[in-house]
Amino acid sequence: MRGDSERMRLFSRRAVLLGGAQTALFSLLAGRLYYLQIIGGAKYRTLAEENRINLRLIAPPRGQITDRAGAALALNQQNYRVVLLPEQVENLDVLLDKLGNYVTIELADRKRIARDFKASGNLNAVLVKDNLDWEQVAGISLHTLDLPGADIDMGEVRYYPYGAATGHLLGYVGTVSEGEVDDDSGDKILIIPGFRIGKSGIEKQYDLLLRGESGNEQLEVNARGRVVRELARNDPKPGKDIPLTVDIGLQQVIVKRLAAQPGAAVAVLDVRTGAIYAMVSQPGFDPNLFTYGISQEDWDRLNTDEHLPLLDKVTAGVYAPGSTFKPITALAALEADIVDPDARVFCPGYYELGDYKFHCWKHGGHGSVNMREAIAGSCDTYFYDLGRKTGIDRIQAMAKRFGMGSKTGIDLPHEHAGLVPGRAWKFATEGKSWQQGETLIASIGQGYMLTTPLQLAVAVARIANGGKKIVPHLLKPSGSEREDWPNLDLDSDHLSFVQDAMTAVVNEQIGTAYSARIIDEKGVMSMAGKTGTAQVKHISESEREEGLASMEDTPWKERDHALFMGFGPVENPRYAVAVVVEHGGSGAHTAAPIARDILIECQKKKLA
Repeated sequence: MRGDSERMRLFSRRAVLLGGAQTALFSLLAGRLYYLQIIGGAKYRTLAEENRINLRLIAPPRGQITDRAGAALALNQQNYRVVLLPEQVENLDVLLDKLGNYVTIELADRKRIARDFKASGNLNAVLVKDNLDWEQVAGISLHTLDLPGADIDMGEVRYYPYGAATGHLLGYVGTVSEGEVDDDSGDKILIIPGFRIGKSGIEKQYDLLLRGESGNEQLEVNARGRVVRELARNDPKPGKDIPLTVDIGLQQVIVKRLAAQPGAAVAVLDVRTGAIYAMVSQPGFDPNLFTYGISQEDWDRLNTDEHLPLLDKVTAGVYAPGSTFKPITALAALEADIVDPDARVFCPGYYELGDYKFHCWKHGGHGSVNMREAIAGSCDTYFYDLGRKTGIDRIQAMAKRFGMGSKTGIDLPHEHAGLVPGRAWKFATEGKSWQQGETLIASIGQGYMLTTPLQLAVAVARIANGGKKIVPHLLKPSGSEREDWPNLDLDSDHLSFVQDAMTAVVNEQIGTAYSARIIDEKGVMSMAGKTGTAQVKHISESEREEGLASMEDTPWKERDHALFMGFGPVENPRYAVAVVVEHGGSGAHTAAPIARDILIECQKKKLA
């Protein structure tokens, strides 16, 4: 009995201890549960919800670019690509090694993928390679179980159906660089891996409109971060289509016409509205090369070509205007009322200033000429004399009124301002005083004077339209084109005089471009203009005495540039054109026939 009683007490004591321990443990659990549910409940519910739902950005379709009639110049094409889903990737390097069996992944690609992978925050797919062919798509799809985290996706890629014919005009798109993301004002769309933005041309100028707005989708993911289902979706807003004033048919005609020229530039615009009908820089480049990331071989080829295919020569190429500048000098002299346009100057083939001879392009001279004849025959001697009387200040001021020496304001990036020199400019840049001989050279568009082909087109348009300050533009307005441009406050009689003299350049036998005139039996089509031949190499007196080599015997880079600016039709001007042929020799023989063919095409098409 005594033993049973002892065992009972021992059992009871142990039961109490065990019960106490259980009670304490239960209390601890209850307290912890109370803390998690009551005190920290809101916090942990938020964390759980954030872990359960991911927000993934969706790239919008890029807007199209069209010509004035609605023809697509830049559009989107579907393409297959392989992407990574970060939440499913366990080892990035191992996965990329496996994918390398199906697509080529260069070292640069791996660095970009690793950077994008880190930046994605498990929210966005990371582009590995696009433009996959069917064999690559099939190979990856067949082995998806061995490639956890890799997926085949269908995206959109930019395509330029006219290739090099529109390369400089449209520009191209490329992936967003780190600097561009940092410089952007918080636009989340730029962090979408593989997203492309405009890098040059119209693509860059109107990028914000073309790119659209990103959408998003809310995804439920499990504990391992894998997508379970889509909870909500906000579709992206497509980019806006950009209609241009350009006529792609005319653009192609010009490209074909310039095919034989190693380097050239052409601008065509409406003299009343400033609408650009065509802009061609030769040689061009195919913007499709940049769509998937240009190869090093193609990049090196484009950058080492001496004819500079990546330079838009229409807006950023600068050339001495040569004799195309003479109408500006004439207008400056007429406005200053320092010369009678009927007064005659004798040209023996040169003009003497002190001990120095300034030569006329015509070796034997033009004889006695007045202003109209001097413009028509492009007499340098007459304009040396006219420039000396007028002075550089007046010449500079008139040139600037016609848009030279400053950007035209065209809606394109990277436009060059050119240069109209003067006293203040020379002293500021060289610390030297302006010399009278430099005025003579400037009066015929040589020396320091530099213009772009677009500036020449704008200048001749302002002459043709009666002195209206049109501004060139490429964006086609939703309504009618503007024609009520500010007036340059020029005497209408002076403008009519210069227009008549430019008509003589082309349509009278004394004119330098007579052989390039439009012969139209019906008398509907016509043109006026001014030729120019700009030296690129100084010719010494001894070289002149020994005799100048023919253009064919002169190295290409030492040949003169050939220029022409003109308008048509004569009676009711509508179209202005500027042509620059690099090292093309004579403006009359090389550039003027090109301008004639372009103006014929414009008048046939009746663009407006």
